[in-house]
Amino acid sequence: MTSSPTKAIAWNAADYAANSAVQQTWARELIAKLNLRGDEHILDVGCGDGKVTAEIARALPRGSVTGADASPQMIEFAKKTFPAGAFPNLRFRVMDARKIKFDRRFDCVFSNAALHWVDDHEAILRGAASVLKSGGRLVVSCGGKGNAHEVFLALRPEMRLKRWCKFFRKMPMPYFFYAPGDYEKWLPKFGFKIQKLKLAPKGATYDGADGFATWLRTTWLPFVQRVPKNLREEFIAAVTQRYLAKHPADKFGQVHVRMVRLEIDAVKI
Repeated sequence: MTSSPTKAIAWNAADYAANSAVQQTWARELIAKLNLRGDEHILDVGCGDGKVTAEIARALPRGSVTGADASPQMIEFAKKTFPAGAFPNLRFRVMDARKIKFDRRFDCVFSNAALHWVDDHEAILRGAASVLKSGGRLVVSCGGKGNAHEVFLALRPEMRLKRWCKFFRKMPMPYFFYAPGDYEKWLPKFGFKIQKLKLAPKGATYDGADGFATWLRTTWLPFVQRVPKNLREEFIAAVTQRYLAKHPADKFGQVHVRMVRLEIDAVKI
């Protein structure tokens, strides 16, 4: 839900909102780590459809939260779904994660399942440092090195087939999965003291082939949207079939995907 130099992505915010339970579950785990008092002022970078930002707002009766995302479709959806009248301590802004700029200072910069969409993480850290109070926290979870490896193993051979290859010529990698070693270099550079920094394996579960295909359709947009609309369902079905051939559903009909999250907890000195 943030920006990278790949072909422009057209997000379907309502579709994403209806099919992002996994991301919301991870967000709740991350919110718990904030240990909120209730009076903090928080910036949520890559807020997407706004439901996680609204959840943070409910935990801040004496504070506030601002959700920022580069997608106008997402921000429009968030404003309509969580209006200021119902959430007086909640605001949304269209903003590129590489160009974070506010006149005010925040107690915490938070981001869940978003920053792997951004190519320049040093720019993110520069902006985050500029809007954090001294002693403020940076709390992030995003795709890390090795994330969704088995999905790529199903996706890439399908993309190389004669049926599809012309749509993927010169396609840059749309995701940026970093390792703790990268952030060990970057965080001190921008005045952050590292509290916790690690790669964490996370499992994602989807309801059968249909659930897995819906996940591809709603979040793997840089790949899906390169295929003409009339062929997209065929492409999604082919990738799904390849994945399930190696990773069949369990006895309950659930399809499992091994994910890797880069988890960052740092303090602005």
